[in-house]
Amino acid sequence: MKLVRFGALGAEKPGILDSDGALRDLSGHLHDIEPATLTRESLAHLRELDPDSLPMVDGQPRIGACVGSVPNYFCVGLNYANHAKESGMDAPSEPILFSKATSAIQGPTDEVIIPKGSVKSDWEVELGVVIGAKTEHVSEADALSHVAGYCLINDVSERSFQIERGGQWIKGKSAPTFGPIGPWLVTADEIPDPQALPLWLKLNGETVQNSNTSDMIFSVATIVSYMSQFMRLMPGDVIATGTPEGVGMGMKPQRFLVDGDEMELGIDGLGTQHQNVHAFGH
Repeated sequence: MKLVRFGALGAEKPGILDSDGALRDLSGHLHDIEPATLTRESLAHLRELDPDSLPMVDGQPRIGACVGSVPNYFCVGLNYANHAKESGMDAPSEPILFSKATSAIQGPTDEVIIPKGSVKSDWEVELGVVIGAKTEHVSEADALSHVAGYCLINDVSERSFQIERGGQWIKGKSAPTFGPIGPWLVTADEIPDPQALPLWLKLNGETVQNSNTSDMIFSVATIVSYMSQFMRLMPGDVIATGTPEGVGMGMKPQRFLVDGDEMELGIDGLGTQHQNVHAFGH
């Protein structure tokens, strides 16, 4: 299934794509695409519905973040081999974990605002993992059974806040608009191998990131299992699994977002995003 949230910011409705890719309204069957919706039982109920029988959504409504009321937004750093090289850092021996404020979350085509005082705002296309069950001390072999689905993420980052302001990455990751998620939450049954997904990002029409999740140092199964050793993952938690090479920080000379830039990004099977970039106050 491809689950969607559509409508005005703060008033999104749940939807689903039908067999032709048209958007259908799910609001007669559930309140939202949210943690309670993403359990195995709830997803099984949704699979019993015939999307073609649901009301068609007219026009071209705004598409919101594909998950509402996200409990936690986790991230994995330096998780692509070639990205670690371009960053001048050794590949980590264990996953590097940090958080992103959930207040950064927005829709896939909403504007990205360069925060006040920013001089090094950057782009990062990433595979997002959405948890669908309470998860503690799960084995790698069972980890993917705890995943509700996958989505496209742009982990927009401010490098000076991230690296030069005390080394706490959350500060460079959490500005409002820095968390575009979606357009779709694609249930795990549609993605048989999350380690075989092409992903890319274009800046002003130029391809700057072009890789595959096979370059991940730590697989989705490894990440979920590893994180569950230290915390209880909950339905609706979002995990951004790292970005490949091609970010602005790794370029020579470095290149960062400026007012008027446009970002396009995508992952095969998970849809695409498009964001216009504006400076704070413009």
